[in-house]
Amino acid sequence: MSLLEVKNLKKSFDENVVLKDISLEVNKGEVLCIIGPSGSGKSTLLRCLTNLETYDSGKIKFDGTFGLVFQNFNLFPHHSVIKNVTNAPIRTQKRDKDEVYKEGRELLKKMGLEDKEDAYPCELSGGQQQRVSIARALAMNPDILYFDEPTSALDPELTGEILTVIKELAAEHMTMVIVTHEMSFAKNVADTIIFMDDGYVVENGTPEEVFSSENARMREFLGKFYD
Repeated sequence: MSLLEVKNLKKSFDENVVLKDISLEVNKGEVLCIIGPSGSGKSTLLRCLTNLETYDSGKIKFDGTFGLVFQNFNLFPHHSVIKNVTNAPIRTQKRDKDEVYKEGRELLKKMGLEDKEDAYPCELSGGQQQRVSIARALAMNPDILYFDEPTSALDPELTGEILTVIKELAAEHMTMVIVTHEMSFAKNVADTIIFMDDGYVVENGTPEEVFSSENARMREFLGKFYD
């Protein structure tokens, strides 16, 4: 049974049609990776799925809760690490403060940041900040975790540590939708891959199906990564 269903989604910005009849499904415990060139509509699709953008027509069927990990961390600079992680569950979910702080510390330990709870974002590396943002998203106990290019703001050395965290979440059967430009990562971690181009879903299948596609646009795109 699908946890997330998207049917015939369309989105325009004035005369620019960004999403053109997008349909997809994500089952509980699955990892969907969305790949494609810049300007193909990937991030706009994610913004529609997370209610950051309204769409013009179509349907999004999802009844659960979600967490979102941004490209640029979006941590509150005036809050400590632990407060960044615990603020939303306490304020928006009205959960018990002691319980949330306990879970928050467990999440920081899981992210290898148990010694950073009193630090502020400016005192952390980019990789550490992104791990805090993942912990913050997980603190909401989401049914789906969305990632929008989670490594795009990181240098190659720090990229690996974030991809490792995401792989560990996948091994725990966390349902995830990941917009990424890391092709090897997508191939290794995804159950399903969607290739978008010019607002359309050009390919949709298993990593093996997508990466062996004979579609000319798909092969052109992958060729640029493998050259």
